Amino acid sequence: MVIQTALLRWIVLLPALGVLFHVFVGRRSPRAAALVGPGVVGGAFAVTLAAVIRLWSQEEGAALADPLWQWIVAGPFSADVAFRMDALSAVMTLVVTGVGFLIHVYSVGYMHGDKGFVRFFAYLNLFMTAMLILVLADNLLLLFVGWEGVGLCSYLLIGFWYEDPNNAAAGKKAFLVNRVGDAGFLLGLFLIVWTLGRTSGVWTLQVGAIEQHLDALRTATVGGWPVPLAVGLLLFVGATGKSAQIPLYVWLPDAMAGPTPVSALIHAATMVTAGVYMIARLHGLYALAPDALTVVGVIGALTALFAALIAIAQMDIKKVLAYSTVSQLGYMFLGLGVGVPAASVFHLVTHAFFKALLFLGAGSVIHGLSGEQDMGRMGGLARHMRVTAATMAVATAAIAGVPPLSGFFSKDEIIWGAFAGPHAMPALGVVGLVVAALTAFYMGRLFCLTFLGECRATEEARHHLHESPAVMTGPLVVLAVLAAGGGFLPVPETLAPVLGHAEGPAAPLWMLALATLIAVGGLATSYVLYVARPGLPADVARSLGGLYALVRDKFRIDELYDATIVRPIFATAETSARVVDAGLIDGTVNGAGTLVAATSGLWRRIQTGNVQHYALSFLVGALVLLGWYVGR
Repeated sequence: MVIQTALLRWIVLLPALGVLFHVFVGRRSPRAAALVGPGVVGGAFAVTLAAVIRLWSQEEGAALADPLWQWIVAGPFSADVAFRMDALSAVMTLVVTGVGFLIHVYSVGYMHGDKGFVRFFAYLNLFMTAMLILVLADNLLLLFVGWEGVGLCSYLLIGFWYEDPNNAAAGKKAFLVNRVGDAGFLLGLFLIVWTLGRTSGVWTLQVGAIEQHLDALRTATVGGWPVPLAVGLLLFVGATGKSAQIPLYVWLPDAMAGPTPVSALIHAATMVTAGVYMIARLHGLYALAPDALTVVGVIGALTALFAALIAIAQMDIKKVLAYSTVSQLGYMFLGLGVGVPAASVFHLVTHAFFKALLFLGAGSVIHGLSGEQDMGRMGGLARHMRVTAATMAVATAAIAGVPPLSGFFSKDEIIWGAFAGPHAMPALGVVGLVVAALTAFYMGRLFCLTFLGECRATEEARHHLHESPAVMTGPLVVLAVLAAGGGFLPVPETLAPVLGHAEGPAAPLWMLALATLIAVGGLATSYVLYVARPGLPADVARSLGGLYALVRDKFRIDELYDATIVRPIFATAETSARVVDAGLIDGTVNGAGTLVAATSGLWRRIQTGNVQHYALSFLVGALVLLGWYVGR
């Protein structure tokens, strides 16, 4: 059953109106911008709650619809600007607006005094608008508009402090890497339209219509490939860019160049979860292509392991969290690949809580230390920043998987799904357990280096060391409550009408015990190494030699890409500039100019402007033509 309502448009319009306010009015009153920026997102959250209450008051499987206008008509193809909310988009919209609102409130304190304060909130509201279009879109073309919108906003926000060339470069890197993935996404959309039109006469990208015509896609082929496999892989290329998976993950660690609230918004509640949402939304299509699901699961598991290994050797507190995000997104794709999409979306929700808390907590630490991000110059901060330390402790335990905190429930559902799910791949389950141990260790390492032991901050930083204001610590406390209790939210049950009911047997007691042991063991190991015996990690690093340096240098993947892709492209461009542009194009144009200059004297003698000369020329020409005609 589909219910028409005008509520959905206001979820999108409120942040959009905030953008207009900041652009045209906000500069006159930054204080008003500080109210309007979070206020419109809080309003969107309130409208979302109203819409969700209405949705859940209906029968199971119901959806809300809000068609606005016909957008594109091209022959038999058409697409509307229309929004739709079912159980999956309801959960996503609650996360985006709820966590997004807390990040906006936090930003008021974090960005206070910045000369780009109003511009920052304009970008932040625009980001929310694009993400809400993405999750509420009724068709994949409108979803792609939101998809590109969050890509644009990531460029604007990552490079927000563009006076620093490194920040500007990081923004451009995010933008360009995502364009690579988006090319695959677009090809996948074209293939869906072409196949549906050719086989069933339905030229559409409307999500409901695709679900109704899956049989038309099931047996279709293109170039000898089954269409579901080709579409699944092409769309996954887009997901690897947007959700930072191998090989297109390299932009996300550099996204730390932006203000810390940007990191929280991108990593926790919005952009990087878009790829997970898109594949979950099209789970029926992916079910037709088991090989595509295998690719999704394998790439997800390898990304989770690879990023976790890098995280254990980073010293920048935000870089540790960045690679943690890449790793946790790998978990989500692992769940999608083994056929437990509800578990993946459940982990997306709990991850939004504890990762937003971790980034905002890191921002509180950076704020208290006057900009310091190196954990080697921290330590002992729990005595000075009690609220930040306590909330970060909750988030650390949650992501590590300590029961009964949220990460324990969602992550272990994915790991057990790898062993016993519909598309079980036990080897990937083993990888998931190893990543769980690494996660507990590197997050314990972050907490110990930051909050425990002796304070290693500089004298100047110690002099200014302080707890953050209430406008920043308030969201931390709320997120801590969500990170602690989020595992008890009935997310998988809520998603059952869209993603299916029970996806496999419940995890046995021994699995839960093993997961708990891994979490506690990883945290305990980090405490021994970085608090009880703080000199031991340096000894271990020296014993590992070049291997430790390789991990610390992030396996030098950026250097590899620079040598094999970036430099050859620039070299080709420079060669083309010399040969094609300067040689061929400029040579042709300049050669024509030279020819004209060389012959202009002759033409001046002929084009005298004297009528008698023109009449004589006319007569001579006529006599020549007459002579030629008579001579024939």
